Amino acid sequence: MTAPMAVIGGTGLASLDTLKIAHRETRATPYGEPSSPLIWGELAGQTVVFLARHGQHHTIPPHKINYRANLWVLHHVGVRQVIAVAAVGGIRADMGPGTLAFPDQIVDYTWGRHSTFFDKDLSHVTHIDFTEPYSAALRERLIQAARDLQLDARETCTYAAMQGPRLETAAEIRRLERDGCDIVGMTGMPEAALARELGLRYAACAVVANWAAGKVPGEITMAEIERNLVAGMDKVKTLLMRVIPVLESA
Repeated sequence: MTAPMAVIGGTGLASLDTLKIAHRETRATPYGEPSSPLIWGELAGQTVVFLARHGQHHTIPPHKINYRANLWVLHHVGVRQVIAVAAVGGIRADMGPGTLAFPDQIVDYTWGRHSTFFDKDLSHVTHIDFTEPYSAALRERLIQAARDLQLDARETCTYAAMQGPRLETAAEIRRLERDGCDIVGMTGMPEAALARELGLRYAACAVVANWAAGKVPGEITMAEIERNLVAGMDKVKTLLMRVIPVLESA
């Protein structure tokens, strides 16, 4: 069995209850163990593979995720399109909690992560084009589905990928804003680049879980994040039901 599409779930989406599960599959990879078993099932009449980025019980922090194993195993089982769901902080004034965002650009501030498949036993050096880090066709399908559903979504923005697992300081957020970033997360890289190396069509669906540090008074609490993600992930599930049936031709 092969699958034309996959959903990678992040914080707030460790499982996909709208998926009619067919079976679970655990696979080893040349890069170690993926974050979770592959959950095969049917969503909106299509075969979909779900993978929990942080593990089945959300136990893997962003800097410890085995991004190479995750992307390799999806590619190995036949996935060609990936919707990556992630929780983020809002920097731009219109990026309030609960908003959906479909980034079209990314700035990588991470370090020390295994960020390429092309790092040993090489016959030549490989450089991928990363001018547009997300699949334009897949982004357009997500955007159109959000429009059809009249969801509160931002159709263009720049994602700042931070190291984590701590949240950012207010000064760091001011720096990111000066750099042109609109949302901030911890898992966007190297995931997007690895997908590009494998030739996967990859797009992100971000859910704003909180205002970024310093944007509103007070501390950022996990209770606040979790509360906002409940409503935000319900929107994501509705979006997936709409967009999955039209992805095979994307």
